Amino acid sequence: MQEIFGYIERITFQNPENGYTVVQLKENKRAELSCVVGVLPGVQPGMTIRCRGDWKQHRVFGKQFCIESYHVEAPADLIGIKKYLSSGLIKGIGPEYAERIVTLFKAETLNIIEKSPERLFEVEGLGKKRVETIKTCWSAQKSIREVMVFLQAHGVSPVFAQKIFKTYGDQSIAVVKKNPYQLAQDIYGIGFQSADLIAQNLGLSRDSAERIDAGIEFILKQCSTEGHVCFPAQELTKLTAEMLEINEELIHIRLKALAESKQIEKREMIHQGKQETFIWLRPLFLSEIGIQQQTERLRSSRCFLRSVDVTRALEWVQNQLKIKLADHQQQAVKQSLLEKMQIITGGPGTGKSTITRAILAITEKLTDKIILAAPTGRAAKRMSEITGKKARTIHSLLEYDFRSNKFKKGLDSPLDCDLIVIDEASMIDTSLMWSLLKAIPDSARVIFVGDVNQLPSVGPGNVLKDMICSQTIPVTILTEIFRQAAGSRIITNAHLINSGTFPDIKNLSDSDFYFLDIESPEEILRNILDLVTHRLPKKYAFNAFDDIQVLAPMKRGVIGIENLNQALQEQLNPPGTPLLWGGKRFLPGDKVMQIRNNYQKEVYNGDIGRIVSIDAINQEMLINFDGRAIPYEFSDLDEIVLAYAVSVHKYQGSECPCIIMPIHTSHFKLLYRNLLYTGVTRGKKLVILVGTKKALSLAVKNDEVKKRYTALQQALNNGI
Repeated sequence: MQEIFGYIERITFQNPENGYTVVQLKENKRAELSCVVGVLPGVQPGMTIRCRGDWKQHRVFGKQFCIESYHVEAPADLIGIKKYLSSGLIKGIGPEYAERIVTLFKAETLNIIEKSPERLFEVEGLGKKRVETIKTCWSAQKSIREVMVFLQAHGVSPVFAQKIFKTYGDQSIAVVKKNPYQLAQDIYGIGFQSADLIAQNLGLSRDSAERIDAGIEFILKQCSTEGHVCFPAQELTKLTAEMLEINEELIHIRLKALAESKQIEKREMIHQGKQETFIWLRPLFLSEIGIQQQTERLRSSRCFLRSVDVTRALEWVQNQLKIKLADHQQQAVKQSLLEKMQIITGGPGTGKSTITRAILAITEKLTDKIILAAPTGRAAKRMSEITGKKARTIHSLLEYDFRSNKFKKGLDSPLDCDLIVIDEASMIDTSLMWSLLKAIPDSARVIFVGDVNQLPSVGPGNVLKDMICSQTIPVTILTEIFRQAAGSRIITNAHLINSGTFPDIKNLSDSDFYFLDIESPEEILRNILDLVTHRLPKKYAFNAFDDIQVLAPMKRGVIGIENLNQALQEQLNPPGTPLLWGGKRFLPGDKVMQIRNNYQKEVYNGDIGRIVSIDAINQEMLINFDGRAIPYEFSDLDEIVLAYAVSVHKYQGSECPCIIMPIHTSHFKLLYRNLLYTGVTRGKKLVILVGTKKALSLAVKNDEVKKRYTALQQALNNGI
């Protein structure tokens, strides 16, 4: 085995999934750059690394050094020191100051920063604030390097070192040694497998209670990411035993202990006609029970709004808004004036917005305490446009408290309202629904509006559907498509798809719905790129960033989300000097999406923005979300992904003038009717499906909606 040493000049490729990286390494006293390949997660240009491995001849790319292991070290020569300091790894130092510092201190540069940082004032232009920034960052980097060395010694990628240090500070190594499984609970991106690898290397027993408990929690959390609120104990035991490679009896013992200590909940339920044992993570169990309790509280409390003559109110509102409500629309408005809680559900073009406007017009004559809300910023913005009234996101409405990590609004501090209308209710998951219901005062009237045939929430649960199926809350189901909506083939095809009927795919010149029949994934990709970059902007004057959204069913493959994003980024945002971070490639101007709720930044899962700037010196990226410029430290960028193409699920609740969606048999695992229906209904002016009739037919016929284990319907009916 051979060894080479040098600094990373540039990274030419990095796979975020497995850390496989290709770097160009500058070795001392060697003119040519060395191509180094292997698993190098977390490395950045400017780092000096010592690699062990062997030289091999690649038939296409030539001579490469294939690494077996590597260590990050301090740079050994002036060029390496300068490269390290100017790389952006140390906040406050860019190329200009790196040049000045190294010119003055030469080989002693790093030693001076380490031991005599006050001497940095000798460098022209370095003021007190910048020197303090450098000192702080140098100290943090030193600790991060110690964490990195410790993690590498135990077989874990150093890409997480910065996040671990940010969470635990100087206690990082102590916390990891005490309970490595704590990492999987506390740090986004670190899963059970990584924590388990550390634990095994630290000598923890494979059948220890800590390992089994962490394994059970991990499987339950994985289930929740797939939408399950609870999970059958028998299946959970089997999955956990297989992952941990231990006897199922040990799982049974720990499940009993965890249930007794209230870390999980274990209950018997009737499922598909037979009694089964189900397991919940405790917070999700409390959420389902909480929804049932709060629903009962709100329905049984008296409404403070004075009663009205419903018949006269309907006549008045139709004259006021200059509309004629259909019978079922009138019924929906009537129920909303008589019932404490009400659900209005229906597809596009069935009049949900008209009903909402009518309810608001009447209620405004009774009170000014009306709240409009929706799960996402885009849905709230659309609600405001439709009603002409201010709508807010549910998260902002409930006011998150960072000290307690809870919402400020709740039973003890309710919202001040007599009526609350919540749009896009199918998107609300179990935990958020409980938080919302707790914050609604006893006397308020509550109306949920949504389309129950869309995909359920990204988070666990199928709340709107469970509420409707329980028959404990009055429901109006809208089915009639109104005349002006019937002229849109987006709407008529959406209803055909929802009914299991193959859509009308004749490509008419004045249509708002097109199907491009293309078999080859490569040809589908080429057509999508051409549509986004040339044909649609030319014909419809669409902005490629703001007016067109590509939706795809799957992440991987030629027409998967990842490859579509890479190809669209290259076409729409030609390369400058990209930031390579955690296997991702970012450029100023990129369209990006937040992929988890960040209450501190007030940016939520599914929000889309544009990168304004990337500051390598201060390790900060500025992203514009709906007019708000939000700063992100580089260590937070695992929350951000490119959004030229996104999943249908992530885009739920949003709309765009033009939707383009590849639909191909290579996506067969995810060709569901409700996914296709949801994707099509995201388009306001134009929808283009690109793919095969066979794939389209598979999706339309496949009504076997992916099963979600929930107990909310049973809780609302009989309790659990």
